Amino acid sequence: MPFVFPEPSRTFSEYLLVPGYTSPDCIPANVTLKTPLVKYRKGEEPRISLNIPLVSAIMQSVSNDTMAIALAKEGGMSFIYGSQSIEDEAAMVARVKGYKAGFVVSDSNVTPDNTLADVLAVVEANGHNTVAVTHDGTGTGKLLGIVTGRDYRVSRMSTDLKVSEFMTPIEKLVTAPATTTLKEANDIIWDHKLNSLPLVDEEGNLKYLVFRKDYSQHKENPNELLDENKRYMVGAGINTLDYEKRVPALVEAGADVLCIDSSEGYSCWQKQTIDFIREKYGDSVLVGAGNVVDRDGFMFLAEAGADFIKVGIGGGSICITREQKGIGRGQATAVLEVAAARDEYYEKTGIYVPICSDGGIVHDYHMTLALAMGSDFIMLGRYFARFDESPTPKLNINGTYVKEYWGEGSNRARNWQRYDLGGKSKLSFEEGVDSYVTYAGPLRDNVQKSLYKVKSTMCNCGVTSIPDLQKNAKITLVSATSIVEGGYHDVMLRSTNKRD
Repeated sequence: MPFVFPEPSRTFSEYLLVPGYTSPDCIPANVTLKTPLVKYRKGEEPRISLNIPLVSAIMQSVSNDTMAIALAKEGGMSFIYGSQSIEDEAAMVARVKGYKAGFVVSDSNVTPDNTLADVLAVVEANGHNTVAVTHDGTGTGKLLGIVTGRDYRVSRMSTDLKVSEFMTPIEKLVTAPATTTLKEANDIIWDHKLNSLPLVDEEGNLKYLVFRKDYSQHKENPNELLDENKRYMVGAGINTLDYEKRVPALVEAGADVLCIDSSEGYSCWQKQTIDFIREKYGDSVLVGAGNVVDRDGFMFLAEAGADFIKVGIGGGSICITREQKGIGRGQATAVLEVAAARDEYYEKTGIYVPICSDGGIVHDYHMTLALAMGSDFIMLGRYFARFDESPTPKLNINGTYVKEYWGEGSNRARNWQRYDLGGKSKLSFEEGVDSYVTYAGPLRDNVQKSLYKVKSTMCNCGVTSIPDLQKNAKITLVSATSIVEGGYHDVMLRSTNKRD
């Protein structure tokens, strides 16, 4: 006879938090959302902690370098999607690591013989107003000048005009040697009131650009997630097939942590992947694993050496694994059981392995519930796909702005590696859908609003940190009737439209 769980598996929507005592010091401004990303021993500090408990999903429609930079500014982390070539994924990682270093390799470049039209095309493609003019049009060629928005006016100049006729030539530029430190470069920028400073080698080749805005951004983003070299931190997805080639490339590109991207993590292939990393790199390379939904799955991956473990099967908004295969578990039940297993493992070994709730977040308050139930951080796909910084275009569908969002198990993603069961080379059937999500604007505004709700709820529960929330939260199961009662009811809403 099969084992049948005595209780049904439940979702976050079936629970509510019961308020605790709120002291005078328990206000949102005093709440810290810092949380461990990777495992650590009792009495030690984790090698990486997040400043906010949010990471973006390993998905083509969610996590590219643009998303990674935006989320790192807020204190979270993106995991660059692995369903692309090794070279392309490594390049995305490298762009994130190079962005905040202050030393930026120029990706907007032209030659003196190019035209204003070419400059405008480069600006539109890359979104950067500073364009380097080099002898060969590369970011490392001999520097001949710079073009910025102050060098041309489209309304008064022909787009056929050559760059050499309106660029600021190198003789009029302030430059510095390639050996200049970041602090020295920033001092030069401030002393000369520059927006950017080119660093050139002894042969006059452009090596890097240093921008005033990079210095200013830290003041605007105090929660930035930075490594020891003040570069943005970024994760990267791997699979259980080409890891012997993909992992070294991502490590070389500077990935701070890896994560095995799989629909179901309780497998021999995940252990083989972790074993390879440990044999080649020891503990110097960090790798998360998953997904699992029960104690057995957690214990397997923890003992295999995973640095964090993702929880959730079938709970994502675009995931149809439960519908197609009949496997999975309600996200709330899965998190509660895996969190208990994590605590059991910690008591037994003295090693704390963080868990990540992946999927099942519909409303902002679900974030707080996921944390209260034991999640150390939360992986989100649909939530981040709605923002300006996600990789997909903004479209107008029937008068509503939307962004495209598709599952890694869809035929569009063709990410069969994520669903591999040992040898097949294509998707036999889909486990994800292709869809739209309502456009929501910039990441920064939305994340700050969502996390303010989380902080406010934590204060209602009488706590100011995630560990205290997990220790002291009181959670109640709710009936279907009380769920209805929780929204507006028995009233007629007034129109919010106002006449001019």
